Amino acid sequence: MTQLVRHAHQVPDGVALRFDGRGVTWSELADRVSRVAAALTRRGIRPGDRVATLMLNRVEHIETILAAAWAGAVAVPVNFRLVGAEVAWILDNSGATALVVDEMTAPVAAAARALVPVEVCLVVGGDPGRAGAGAEDFAAAVAAEPERPDEAGAAGVAGGRFPYALVRETDTFLIMYTSGTTGNPKGAMLTHLNLLMQAITATRSYQLLDGEAVVLVSAPLFHIAGVGALAPVLLTGGRAVVMPTGAFDPVALVDLIARERVTNAFLVPTQWQAVCEVPGLREKDLALRSMSWGASPALASTLTAMAAAFPGVANVAVFGQTELSPVTCVLDGADAPRKRGSVGKPVPTVAVRIVDDEMRDVPRGEVGEIVYRGPGLMSGYWRDPEATAAACAGGWFHSGDLVREDEEGFLYVVDRKKDMIISGGENIYCAEVESVLAGHPKVRDVALIGVPHPRWIETPLAVVEPTDPNDPPTLDDLLTWTKERLASYKKPTVVEIVDVLPRNASGKVRKIDLRARYANLPARNPTTSD
Repeated sequence: MTQLVRHAHQVPDGVALRFDGRGVTWSELADRVSRVAAALTRRGIRPGDRVATLMLNRVEHIETILAAAWAGAVAVPVNFRLVGAEVAWILDNSGATALVVDEMTAPVAAAARALVPVEVCLVVGGDPGRAGAGAEDFAAAVAAEPERPDEAGAAGVAGGRFPYALVRETDTFLIMYTSGTTGNPKGAMLTHLNLLMQAITATRSYQLLDGEAVVLVSAPLFHIAGVGALAPVLLTGGRAVVMPTGAFDPVALVDLIARERVTNAFLVPTQWQAVCEVPGLREKDLALRSMSWGASPALASTLTAMAAAFPGVANVAVFGQTELSPVTCVLDGADAPRKRGSVGKPVPTVAVRIVDDEMRDVPRGEVGEIVYRGPGLMSGYWRDPEATAAACAGGWFHSGDLVREDEEGFLYVVDRKKDMIISGGENIYCAEVESVLAGHPKVRDVALIGVPHPRWIETPLAVVEPTDPNDPPTLDDLLTWTKERLASYKKPTVVEIVDVLPRNASGKVRKIDLRARYANLPARNPTTSD
């Protein structure tokens, strides 16, 4: 919070955020954050408590995340695509004592609170009653707090014009839930130091070395990419342009980038491909200095289109994961043409090794798992010491990514040790989906794999052993079954029926055989993402 207060004092009239055509200055942001923190504190939130957010991208979402830190609490951004039962699991596991939602997510919040009562619930816009009994109006709660709270405005805070909690760099700032192969999400505890390392990495990688940078925040704020995009702005005092949540519109996005004079934009490859196809793009007056991408592989045709559409703009590929805050490797634009397919080199804030299953370093050029250490590494998984110990076995964080290193030190991801699908930049963990599908009465057994998709790079395919071969489940059967059990992006979009799933001697499904069998399967079934 020191940086927020610093910018509010030094450049009070400088614009910190732009959203939906409206600007918020650093002074206004600090004032609002302090008042939201006071409203939370008045309702019993204390240092160390968890404050969950379930909102689309909006200014109030950023205010709440920062307000939690201001009050010494821990923000828990929750994926707004989840259904009520999934949200309830996170509320219960995190022990959240407050929940802030908006008018779009209020019904899901009500369903979740019916399963896991969270007494403090504030609703941004709309009828608070839609979020369940006892919910309050966010705006009214914040308006009731003084503009310049004194030391009595929030318990346990430091004095000053904008009093805030005294936290250590090693205190937890966020709990970001990321699904695991066991089927239950794991909460990665990210500290204030972790996000500082992300800010330093982004500042260096994206050419954000001055306070004039204008950063596009395109990813959802429940995602580490969204929060991570804010980190360098908070460090340097630049400006964040927050993209509203909704169906991706490349024409509207290009207009936004031009109008707001955005200097850096991160998008997933499928979005960049759509942007490159916008008519009249080359005639636009853009201020872009760098464009970045990650979350899923980019096709060669996409990289070629980006180079042609944005000549002279640095093209930066980033790679990492939530537990590392998230960026661990960067491929600079100058290296991209000759190192196509590489995720680049490790950033200065991480130490890496490439090891075999016995934690022995593999020779350069051979495949091994990349493991990490560094100040960007999470402090552990929330309330899951066993998962933390397993992930950090041998004193290094095990990423689950299998890579090789070339003679110049560039890394290439060759496979995922963890069973995961990346569809349109979203992680889909097979064990979680398989567990739900296996509950359908027509499913005897099921294996989920990723198959190629022309737009989303990968899409989930469910390979099903039916209970009755004469009455196998259809895709519609499975989608109906998962409606209230899984977020839409996790659902299978293709179903294949088999007599038996291929297994090894120990009885485990050989997914390598399934991936080979269905590698060229046409994406003939409609996807729920389209």
